[in-house]
Amino acid sequence: MRSTFKILFYLKRNAPKKSGLVPVMCRITVNGKISQFSCKLDVEEKLWNVQSGKMSGKSLAAQEANRVLDKIRVGVTKAYQEICDKDNYVTAEKVRNAFLGMGQNHKTLLAVFRQHNEDYEKQVGKMKSVRSYWKYCTVYNHLEEYIKSRYKMSDIALKELTPAFITDFELFLRIEKHHCTNTIWSYMMPLKRMVYLSINNGWLQRDPFYAYSISPEPTKRGFLSKEEIAMLINGKFKKKSYELIRDLFIFCTFTGLTFVDMYNLTKANLQTSFDGHLWIKTNRQKTGVESDIRLLDVPLRIIAKYEGMAEGDKLLPVPCYPNCKNGIKVIAKKCGIEKNVTWHMSRHSYATTICLSNDVPIETLSKMLGHRSIRTTQIYAKITGEKISRDMELLSHKIELIEKFICQTI
Repeated sequence: MRSTFKILFYLKRNAPKKSGLVPVMCRITVNGKISQFSCKLDVEEKLWNVQSGKMSGKSLAAQEANRVLDKIRVGVTKAYQEICDKDNYVTAEKVRNAFLGMGQNHKTLLAVFRQHNEDYEKQVGKMKSVRSYWKYCTVYNHLEEYIKSRYKMSDIALKELTPAFITDFELFLRIEKHHCTNTIWSYMMPLKRMVYLSINNGWLQRDPFYAYSISPEPTKRGFLSKEEIAMLINGKFKKKSYELIRDLFIFCTFTGLTFVDMYNLTKANLQTSFDGHLWIKTNRQKTGVESDIRLLDVPLRIIAKYEGMAEGDKLLPVPCYPNCKNGIKVIAKKCGIEKNVTWHMSRHSYATTICLSNDVPIETLSKMLGHRSIRTTQIYAKITGEKISRDMELLSHKIELIEKFICQTI
């Protein structure tokens, strides 16, 4: 039995462009079931002929638009005929997918993304960090939701990716997901990676990012002053759990370790170096970069205080992150600190208050923080007013000596 097959071109009037033009859509109907896609063509609404599904008039714009539509009609009809000849079972979705090149492997965005994430997961803990893997999974989920809500489809052909897809996805993240510019920038990077991966493999001919740009906004990374660190250290708590969380936060403040790197520490990470001092030698989970940190007196005391309390070969008895993250906020308030204290602030405080303000070179700090580049360290590093005052005082003394020398020689 022959299927009923129709092609209809229509305007998507509810989504006009800023230029005033309206997108043209193609609707395929097979046995009463429909499937549609964008023609990647924008036209003037007043020149559109609804009955013929084409542009009216003989202007160059109308002729070019009609040429594009005729080409799409021929291509869709050819796809329909090939499916009929091959398996004698045809649906509107199959025709659409065949025309858009979605019938082959790795020809759709989410298929490429899924394969990438599966390959990435195998490298977690070896070459890749679990947090980066989580970010790729989050972006995939956002894209899947965006495609379903915006295009009413389960996936989208790489051939259909346009600059409008990218800008509309940004709007989706900003409006629907309430993400800030820096988060959106962070989420656009995985999507851009999928696009470049597709281009490099020959699955995508044009870069939909070519006219798109977004940059992260500068952020103020907070840190604790010497006085605030002292307030934490001198705080007294009735709950032992608060005391433990406070001690672990101070440990990170005097080592620069992130929470997860502190959590992963084992006794094997403690090594006596050539200088006779005890050092932490570990690889950062996020980057895999080696981090060498000499233990100062404060973290040494914390290690001794909790010796034998951790499970297995763990160095410290670290509770789960949510308890520590929420606990340190309560503890800071109890100690009279008015800042919104986050756990990562301990790492910022190590960079600024503990190291740079005490004349530790940024190259040394970069090595201890486990950064790949000093540029990353510069983001964390804030010079305190006390450091500037001390440096200027030294400069003042040097200038005085120069002035005295000049006066003596004149």
